[in-house]
Amino acid sequence: MKNPYIKSSLGMYLNYFMLGMINIIVASNMDSLSERYHVDIPKISLLVSAIGIGKLIALFFSGRLADSWGRKPVIITGNFLYLLFLIGIPTTTSYTLAFIFAISAGIANSLLDSGTYPALSESFPKKASSASVLVKASVSIGATVLPFILAFLVAHDIFWGWAFFGLGLLYLLVGIYLIFMPFPNHKQVSSQDALPVKDQLKKEPKMLGEGLAVVLMGFTSTALFVVWQTWLPQLGLKLIGLGTEQATQLLSYFSIGALVSVLLLSIVLDKFISPIMVAIIYPIGAFLAMLSLFQIETYSIVIVSTFFLGLFTAGIFQLAMSIMMKLFPTNKATASSYVNIAASSAFILVPLITSGLVSSYDIKMTLFFDMIIAVISVLLAVFVLGRMKKLFR
Repeated sequence: MKNPYIKSSLGMYLNYFMLGMINIIVASNMDSLSERYHVDIPKISLLVSAIGIGKLIALFFSGRLADSWGRKPVIITGNFLYLLFLIGIPTTTSYTLAFIFAISAGIANSLLDSGTYPALSESFPKKASSASVLVKASVSIGATVLPFILAFLVAHDIFWGWAFFGLGLLYLLVGIYLIFMPFPNHKQVSSQDALPVKDQLKKEPKMLGEGLAVVLMGFTSTALFVVWQTWLPQLGLKLIGLGTEQATQLLSYFSIGALVSVLLLSIVLDKFISPIMVAIIYPIGAFLAMLSLFQIETYSIVIVSTFFLGLFTAGIFQLAMSIMMKLFPTNKATASSYVNIAASSAFILVPLITSGLVSSYDIKMTLFFDMIIAVISVLLAVFVLGRMKKLFR
């Protein structure tokens, strides 16, 4: 029998395809926004931080809302809330208002996360991990498409704000579309999901034990990714000695690796390998890829290492979310929101920490920092694997 939630999942994945564009749309329009608000570039970069702040604030209540209201209304609210950001940013000339709009985008992002991950796991219970990882694939594809859209606008001398307006229209249409789409009864499904898990359990999982370890995995998995998104071009310039164009191109190889990773995981997860095993193997692969950057001989080695960095750092966060929902099936949205809070903290803290390390020492310290994060990530995943073997029959 055909799954009745396939059309609903299409709308959810479209939301994250557009979110991939939103993640880089401010950074891609910094000069235009600086001109519009009459502030310098560093202040425009704070709009990205404002999105992170809004997301972090909302995560303290969005999970509970998704567990009480249901997944569908929370997701649709997130869709409509994005309109404030996407219409407001290119139309206002006030930096203060722009900052508020950016916070609203963070809240919308939090609502989408808190509703979408549990909804997908409930819609595809036998392929929950793969369904969650495809969210990352949608984000990666969106981030790849946006630069081409912006290049088209520039080439035809079209106002840059139309990229925002176009995304706003799409979020509105997808929100309306999801109103008419079916979603699983989250309370009924959570109870049904909890029964087989309880039958398999020798004892109840502890939030302050394995739960906390998975939350910390949410931080480390995001930190692994954020370091490279932030510093890869600078590492290319200052550590490897590449030209500006070649250093910038490293991000493309990193993104291709990330996209290959999530597509691969969507195929092999649950069939051939468990999420927790991937969460152990991937950081080891990332560590080895980072180590290879110290043994650089040719540009081809740099490209291969960068590709594998993208491959081995993408998708771990989604796996942590999947593991958390398996351990605590009765309150999936609330439990997964804790992982999301840790990830949001990484988005705010890691750039601050690495900036301090670079200022005090040199660019090479970002590599050492991320290698330490990779080791911690492996240790956390090994601990969770050990606990799961003791918890489940």
